[in-house]
Amino acid sequence: MAEIILQVENLIKKYGPFTAVNSVSFNVTKGKVIGLLGPNGAGKTTTIQILLGVTLSNGGSIKYFGKDFSKNRQYCLQRINFTSSFNTLQGKATVWENLLVFAYLYGLKNPKRKILELVDYFGTGYLLDQLFQNLSSGEKTRVNIIKSLLNDPELILMDEPTASLDPDIADKTLSLIEGLKSSRGISLLYTSHDMAEVTRICDEVIFLDHGKIVAFDTPLSLTKQVSNATIQITFDGQREVVEKFLKENSQSFSFLNQSTVVIKTEEMFIPQLLFRISKINVQITDIEVKKPTLEDVFLQIARGDENVT
Repeated sequence: MAEIILQVENLIKKYGPFTAVNSVSFNVTKGKVIGLLGPNGAGKTTTIQILLGVTLSNGGSIKYFGKDFSKNRQYCLQRINFTSSFNTLQGKATVWENLLVFAYLYGLKNPKRKILELVDYFGTGYLLDQLFQNLSSGEKTRVNIIKSLLNDPELILMDEPTASLDPDIADKTLSLIEGLKSSRGISLLYTSHDMAEVTRICDEVIFLDHGKIVAFDTPLSLTKQVSNATIQITFDGQREVVEKFLKENSQSFSFLNQSTVVIKTEEMFIPQLLFRISKINVQITDIEVKKPTLEDVFLQIARGDENVT
C-alpha cells in the first residue's frame, strides 16, 4: 500500500458567514501528482494556504507523514515546500543571494553545494549573478522551482507554476516536473487552469466548487462521465441528403460549408452513426472526432451541471 504523504480530513475555512472551504477531505500518496482544480473562488488558494500554515482553518485536520500538522508544524514544513509562478523573491537581490537565504532558512548543512547541484541540474548557472527582478517569467519560474527543492522535499505544493509562460517554456517546465516525479518520487499537489497540462501530468484530479469537492478521480475516468462528443464529417454528395437524414434521426448538427457537417452526439453512438451515414448515397472523405476532455468536465462543473460527480 502506497505511503500517505498528506491526509486532509473535513477541512473547513469560514470568513464570517462565507464558507470558503467546506468539509474537504483527500489524500496524496507517495509519488503521485494530484490536481486541485476549480473555477475562480472555488477554494483552491485558501486550501493551499491552510496546508502551508499561512491561514488557519476553522475545523478539520491535516497530517503530513502521519503527524498532525498543528502539533508538528516545524517537522512537517521541513519535509515539504511550495512554488508558484506568482512568487516574488527579493527583486534587488541576485538569484544566488535569494537561494542562499532560503538555504539557510531551511537549515542546510552545505547550502552552497546544494544550490550549485540544483542550478546545474536545471541549467541555470548563468542566472546566479543576475538580479531576480531582471529575469524573464520563465527564468523566475525555474528559480522558484529550484528554491522549492533546496530542502529535498517529499511533497511540493505547486500553484499554477506555468501561468503567464509562453508555450515553449511552459512545456519545459512540465518536463522538469515529470522528471522530478520520475527521478525523485516526489509527490505534488498541483493547481492550474490549463486542463491540457493537468491531463498530461496528474494521476488524479480533485474538482472544487463553492468550497466543496464535487469530483475526485483520474482524468480519464472523469472525461468518460461526459457523454457528449462532436464529430466533423466531410463528404462527397448532396448536402440535402445528409441534412434530411440528420433531421429524421433527431441529430443536433450544423454545416460549415456544402460538404462539411458538425454533429453533436454521444460518444457511444458514433460508430453506428457513421455506418448509417455511409449508407445514404454519400461518400465520407474525412472524419474528425472530438471526444470529451478534462476541459469539458471543468466547464460542466463551473456551469453547475450536477451530472458530473
